[in-house]
Amino acid sequence: MNIGGQAVIEGVMMRNKEKFAVAVRLPNGKIKVKQEKSTTFPKFFNIFFIRGVVGLGYSLYDGIKALAWSGNQQMKKKEKLTKKEMIGSLALSFAFAIILFVAIPFFTARWIQSEGVWFNVLDGLFRLTIFLGYLAVISMMSDVKRLFQYHGAEHKTIFCYEAKQDLTVDNVKKFVRFHPRCGTSFLVIVVLLSIVLFSFIEGAWWVKFLGRIVLLPALAGVGYEMIKLSSKYQGNVLVRGFTAPGLWVQRITTKEPDEKQLEVAIKALKAVM
Repeated sequence: MNIGGQAVIEGVMMRNKEKFAVAVRLPNGKIKVKQEKSTTFPKFFNIFFIRGVVGLGYSLYDGIKALAWSGNQQMKKKEKLTKKEMIGSLALSFAFAIILFVAIPFFTARWIQSEGVWFNVLDGLFRLTIFLGYLAVISMMSDVKRLFQYHGAEHKTIFCYEAKQDLTVDNVKKFVRFHPRCGTSFLVIVVLLSIVLFSFIEGAWWVKFLGRIVLLPALAGVGYEMIKLSSKYQGNVLVRGFTAPGLWVQRITTKEPDEKQLEVAIKALKAVM
């Protein structure tokens, strides 16, 4: 049974095809667990390439619900986010991502070299640099550092499960925090693929710019298939080389968790099992 997950506010979400569970450490020190059915897409979407785009959307939907619930567990009733506030926050985040990772690299590259191969190379390099720089900067924030520790706890716990060992803190501790099937690896693949794919967009500057936004689902679909394929052939030398950049970047997006954080990740995984 394949299990994925993500870090949430003071906790971890674990997910399989049937359900997902979120475990969080409350301000009083206790662990609270919530279970829900996973959102699944109709079978006719389960075809090569399309399944990646659609599946990512459903996974994001469950992930956002888990993130919102975990955040609200740390707040008093009067401070809890409403659905409208959450939707507004997500819309702003999406707009910020487009500006930071599409608009700024594009117009900076165009200012230096407006056309040709070098424009595409510069656009891709700027996007990769901004992506890595952004991760490095936010990793210095205390709240984000805790989130990245829970990310590490999620990976270690899944590794322990995949190794068919008992889910105890002592066992989970032994495993590394870098997992090839991680969302970070997916994002690195998408960023690297964008350098190649966007170079095929021809036309006026506005066509190239809008094309970079329109083709984002296509990038997600290809990236999903590549991650899925790499998880099947992890022992292959070429596959290990292909997944290496994503594992390197996980040195930023995961941190070593403490025992209490491992306990939370184990609770989430056991709830899914």
